[in-house]
Amino acid sequence: MPTDRSNSVAPLDSTRKRLLFLRTAVLSDALGKAGAMDHDMHCFSANCRMAGPATTLRIHTADILMVGKALSHCPKGHVLVIDGQGELNTALWGAVTTASARLKGLAGVVIDGAIRDVAAIRRDRLPVFARGVVPNAGGAQYTGEVDIPIQCGGAVVHPGDWIVGDEDGVVVIPAARLASVLETGGRLVEVEKMIEREIRAGKDLVSILRYDELLDRKSKETFLPQMRFLEKRDQTGSPTALRKSGSR
Repeated sequence: MPTDRSNSVAPLDSTRKRLLFLRTAVLSDALGKAGAMDHDMHCFSANCRMAGPATTLRIHTADILMVGKALSHCPKGHVLVIDGQGELNTALWGAVTTASARLKGLAGVVIDGAIRDVAAIRRDRLPVFARGVVPNAGGAQYTGEVDIPIQCGGAVVHPGDWIVGDEDGVVVIPAARLASVLETGGRLVEVEKMIEREIRAGKDLVSILRYDELLDRKSKETFLPQMRFLEKRDQTGSPTALRKSGSR
C-alpha cells in the first residue's frame, strides 16, 4: 500500500514539534550549513514559527489564478510553497488568502514573490514568508502546476520536503534526510548546551572550541590548489623534481 512520504519517518505532529524545538539555525548546521532560503525571505506575520511538509505550486509570473486552487488542495498541517519566480511588482497573496489558510489549518505559507495587506497579515498568527510587499494585485489568466519540484527563495523544494521557519528565516529539509537531520540536530543541541555550561563556568570560547589548534593547522596547509597536486604525487611516491627544481 502506498504511503504519504511526509509521514514516513515519524507522525506529523511529533516531527513538527521536534523541528520547532531545534529551530532553523541548528537545522541548517545539521544539513552541513546549508538548506536555508535566501536572506530576503522575510516573515510578515505575528508568528514566524512553522514546520510542515511542502505542498508546492509554480505559477505564471504575476498571475494568481492557481493560488486559490493550490490553497484548497493543500492539506492541513502542510506548508504551501509558491514559486512566484521572485516577481516583486505584483502581489500573489493578501489578507483574504491568509485568513483562509489559517482557518484551513495550514502550517504556513512561503512565497518567492510579493504580498500585500501587510497591516492585516502582521496581526495574523499564520506564518507568511515572502520576498517583499507591493499593493498591485496579480492577474488571473494562466494555469500553473501543483505538487512538482520548484525553486523558492533560492532553494529547490520537492513535494513532501519539510519546511521550517522562524525568526531567522526558512530552511528546507529533503524528505529523504529528515531522520538524519533530526538525529544530528539533537546532538548539536546537546553540544551547544555543554559549550554554554563551559562559558558560564568562566572558560574562554577560543579554548573550548580549540581555535588555536585549528589556526596552527591552517597555517601549515597549502593554500594554492595547484600545489596540492604535488602533495598527492609525493604521497604516492611519484617524482618530486618539480618541487625541488621549480617550474621550467
